[in-house]
Amino acid sequence: MTFRCFVLTVAVAVCLPARADEVPSKDASSASEKAERELRPAQQTAVAAVDSRREQICEINRRLWELAEVGLEEHESSALLIAELRDAGFEVEQNLAGMPTAFVASYGSGKPVIGILAEYDALPGMSQQAVPYREPAQAGRPGHACGHSGLGAGAVGAALAVKEALAQHKLPGTIRLYGTPAEETVIGKVYMTLAGVFDDLDVCLHWHPSSKNQPWAGSSKALVSAKFTFHGTAAHAAGSPESGRSALDAVELMNVGVNYMREHVKEDARLHYVVTNGGGAPNVVPPTATVWYYVRADDHGDVESYFKWIQDIAKGAALMTRTKLEVAIDTDCHELIPNTPLSELIFANLKAVEPPTFTEDEKAFARRLQEPLIEQFGTKFPLAIDERIHSLAESSEASKGSTDVGDISWHVPTGGLRTACFAADSPGHSWQNVAAIGSSIGEKGTVYAAKVLAVTAIDLFEQPELLEAARADWRERMKDRSYGTLIPKNQKPPAAIR
Repeated sequence: MTFRCFVLTVAVAVCLPARADEVPSKDASSASEKAERELRPAQQTAVAAVDSRREQICEINRRLWELAEVGLEEHESSALLIAELRDAGFEVEQNLAGMPTAFVASYGSGKPVIGILAEYDALPGMSQQAVPYREPAQAGRPGHACGHSGLGAGAVGAALAVKEALAQHKLPGTIRLYGTPAEETVIGKVYMTLAGVFDDLDVCLHWHPSSKNQPWAGSSKALVSAKFTFHGTAAHAAGSPESGRSALDAVELMNVGVNYMREHVKEDARLHYVVTNGGGAPNVVPPTATVWYYVRADDHGDVESYFKWIQDIAKGAALMTRTKLEVAIDTDCHELIPNTPLSELIFANLKAVEPPTFTEDEKAFARRLQEPLIEQFGTKFPLAIDERIHSLAESSEASKGSTDVGDISWHVPTGGLRTACFAADSPGHSWQNVAAIGSSIGEKGTVYAAKVLAVTAIDLFEQPELLEAARADWRERMKDRSYGTLIPKNQKPPAAIR
C-alpha cells in the first residue's frame, strides 16, 4: 500500500470545513494566478524530467521515511541516495570531512558549479505512521518530523533533472548534489564547510518541506551546541555523603544560573538544555553528570558572548561543588546570509512552475492532523493546506530556528525555498509532519520543490548575469563580516549525536 492510499482511506470519515477558509491573503499569490514568465527549452526539459521521474522521487521519499535514521547514523539513507545518483551517471565522492554519511555527487565539467543540498536525517522518538492520528510505526524509534525524507528525495530529483537538461542542451558547467548529514544538530554542513567542500561553488541552492510555498528570503539563528560534563567523587549517599562530590549538583547549579541569565539577554536569544547523564542511582553520589546546551541568537557575535557567559556560570558551578569541568563543543553554526537576487529568481520560478493543488481527501487528512492542536491549544487554522505562493516581503522574516546552511552562505551565494508538504500552520518537529511527509501531501510538495530547484539551476547555468548579481549581493552583505568558529582547530566531527 502506498502512502497515498492512507490519505484516501481515512478521509472519508471527516467533515470538511466551510469553503471560506480557502480565501487567500493579500500577501500571497493564488495557485491559479498566471505565471509571470515562460520556461525556456532547457527548463522545460528539466520539468519534464522531474515528471518522468515522479514515481522514483516518491519512492526515494518513502524509503527514506521508512529508514528514519538519526544524524551521523544515516548509513542506509545516504547509500540509497548515492546508488540513485551513480545509476544516473553521477560521480560520487564519499566519507567527506570525517563523516561516513557525507558525500558529493557531480555531473558535468567546468564552470559554473551549482550545488544542491540534500538532507536525510530523522529525529529521535518521532516514529509515526502515515495516518492522521498519533500512531507510531515503531514506538521509541526515530521519524522524519522535519520532513527530511522529502528533502533528500526532492534534491536528488532536481539534480537528476538538471543533469538531463545539461546533457540534452549541451550546457557547460557542473551540477553537484551534496549529501549533508546531521542537519538536525547543525553538524554536517559546518564540518564540510571547515573542510573546504564548498569552496569552488558559484551558487548553492537548498529547500525545505514546510506548510507554505515561498522563497527562503530571511535569515536564521546562529547556534552553538556544547556539552558540559562535571566530574566529582562517588560515595554512599546515606552512609558517607561527606566523602562525595556531586557532579549532578554542579549541573543543577549551572542550570539555575543560566535560568537567571535569561532575564538579561536580548529577545531573540534562545537557551535550551537537556541533562544527558544525571547519575545512576539515588543512593550513589553521582561522580559524573552532563548537560547539553544549545545557545542561539540572530547574530553569531551574540552567540559567542552568551556562550562565554554560560561557560563562566559552569565554572562557578564547578567551584561551588568542588568538581571539575569539561566542555566539548559539538558544533558552531552561523546565521543564514540571504541573497536578494536569488530570492527574487526563486520567487519567479515558484510562480512559473506553479504549485500543486490538493484534493478534498488530502485537505480532510490535513484537517484531521490539525484536530489535536485545536483541542490542546485552541489553535485556529483558517486553511487545511496552504496552496498559495507567499510573497517575498512575507518570506523575509528571520527564522526562529537554525540551519547549518548558514555556514555555507558565509562562503558562497546561497538561495532557498520552502514548499507546502505539511498541513497549514503545522508545528515543526511534530508527529503531524511525519504523517504528512509520508502521504500524498508531502509527495506533491516534494515534486514541486524538485521542479523549482531544477528550473532555478538552469537559469544560473544559462544566464551569467544572474550569477554575477548573486555574487555582488553576497559581497555587499559580507563586507563587514568575517567567518570564524568556536570549534577547536582540527577537531573531528562527533561520531554520534549522543
